[in-house]
Amino acid sequence: MTQPPGKLLASGREADVFAVEEGWVLRRYRDHEGAELEAATIEHVRGHGFPAPAVREAAGRDIVMERIDGPSMLEAMLRRPWTARRHARLLAGLHRRLHAIPVLETLLAPFGQGSAVLHMDLHPANVLLSTRGPVVIDWAAACRGRPEADVAQAWIIMATSIIPAGPWRRRLANSIRGVFVREFLQNFDRSAVSGVLPAVAARRMQDPHVLDVERESTRRLVAREAARRLSS
Repeated sequence: MTQPPGKLLASGREADVFAVEEGWVLRRYRDHEGAELEAATIEHVRGHGFPAPAVREAAGRDIVMERIDGPSMLEAMLRRPWTARRHARLLAGLHRRLHAIPVLETLLAPFGQGSAVLHMDLHPANVLLSTRGPVVIDWAAACRGRPEADVAQAWIIMATSIIPAGPWRRRLANSIRGVFVREFLQNFDRSAVSGVLPAVAARRMQDPHVLDVERESTRRLVAREAARRLSS
């Protein structure tokens, strides 16, 4: 696929997003060649009623998809911090809806066999709050396995990631981080999620896009959770 990019709309650790024409955007990865599988995953979950953007075409590092207008869940909470608990419950509900969808057999299973589609990046920055409701984006890391692995990954990301924002917004995000994570985890069997946390953390720390400070925070999170389980 040769798709000339238009205006740069967003730039993340792994990809850039460009406008291409009205209603569509081009997501171009820098070093990831799995756009076809990502597109297949998106169409699979959309076919089961899950809120994800429509895909027009995908090849190599490029995927052209529907443009979703609206703030991310993270942006919405930074504007209205008192909504953190409500948004945590919404995010938990999206996890449960996704994990109820029949598995796509072509997906990899890095944590062993499992019966669920896992997004593995389903956190507030990847949920857009559109006029039609929440829409989940960024499916490049999708795989299959036990639902607890997806929840554990979200827990790690939400608890340890550096927020890409200015100093005051970062302080605000840090102030609501604990409340949000605790409310999110209350919707799941914490013992089951905690059981897969070390394996999920070990895999995440191998990701070259994870910062060193985030790796250290992840190690501390795993150690704290192990101590909590021993004392309970």
